Amino acid sequence: MSPRRVSVVLFDGFELLDVFGPVELFGMVPGKVDVEFVGPQAGAVASGQGAQAIATSGYAAAAPADIVLVPGGRGTRRLVADGRFLSWLRGWAGSASLVTSVCTGSALLAAAGLLDGYDATSNKRAFDWVRTHGEDVRWIRRARWVEDRDRWTSSGVAAGMDMAVALLGRLFGDAVAREAASRAELDVHGDPSWDPFAQTADPPPPGRTGDSPAEPADGSGLPARPATGARATSHPGF
Repeated sequence: MSPRRVSVVLFDGFELLDVFGPVELFGMVPGKVDVEFVGPQAGAVASGQGAQAIATSGYAAAAPADIVLVPGGRGTRRLVADGRFLSWLRGWAGSASLVTSVCTGSALLAAAGLLDGYDATSNKRAFDWVRTHGEDVRWIRRARWVEDRDRWTSSGVAAGMDMAVALLGRLFGDAVAREAASRAELDVHGDPSWDPFAQTADPPPPGRTGDSPAEPADGSGLPARPATGARATSHPGF
């Protein structure tokens, strides 16, 4: 079977771990996933931390996508209002077989209309800002990541690695996912419906219905594990 191709969208101010956490895990299983970086133009793109990554293609010249990964980072604050970028993202990623995001990358997907009719999640510290984007998105506050058909979205930063392991399991089987996590010496958070950092998100405004953070169960400062959560399948054993 030919490798799947993951196209990572780079932009000025992307979050380093949003990109290189998943990319590292994809690289732990050689022959399964090819990764390419797509940027405003071919060449160096600066992250929010200052380190640069090299895009092999510019947006305009990007080949049709198989799997798209959109990271978050400071640069998302500008791009959610960039009509030209959003129009490109909507057209290019909209034809992909699978569209994923890490952290506030889901704000870009939502602003481009790519999450309308889907469940999704995002960085918990930016959650209320992210959910102002999109017309018909069901934002799942307490989820670590959400898998909804051909859209996968994760919570903030390191959560992208948990989602990446789950994605490897979905694409290639649990044995491959476990091997990637083992090689990375990663203790994976395997419950997509519960993010221990959900308590850092502000509660919904009064009168708002739908998902909301669980109350702390024990004074630990962490939310209680919900009986039900995002529409996703747990991945025990990771």
